[in-house]
Amino acid sequence: MAMQLTPYLTMDGNAKEAIAFYKEALEAEIVYMQTFGEMPENPEFPLPPEMKDRVSYASLKVGESEFMFSDAFPGQKQQMGGMLSICLTTDDAEKTERIFNALCKGGIIEMPLQKTFFSPAYGMVTDKFGVLFQVFTKALQ
Repeated sequence: MAMQLTPYLTMDGNAKEAIAFYKEALEAEIVYMQTFGEMPENPEFPLPPEMKDRVSYASLKVGESEFMFSDAFPGQKQQMGGMLSICLTTDDAEKTERIFNALCKGGIIEMPLQKTFFSPAYGMVTDKFGVLFQVFTKALQ
């Protein structure tokens, strides 16, 4: 049986901004994006007007992986960061550096990109959305 682990970010009304940011920073492709307003109406659960433009579901293709998003309903508490980090792995140190630098825009460098005993280029950055990324280049064997 195949198994896949996919990061899913629930944003606080800024999913479209995050999707655009990650699309550029990670050279990703938007596979699907739908707003709450584009969903079929349900008279039993009327949609508040402020939700119509928020993202109900979106998927980005990042290399061979998928990255999913949605927006929370107003008032639904979202905790930035938490106990999750996303490890983004490449086989090219130049690509790792480009991605790391893109994720740093508006973010906080937790560990500068550097050569380590396990990688020719490894660093950690919390991006402007509070998501912690470990950016990693596989060591050539």
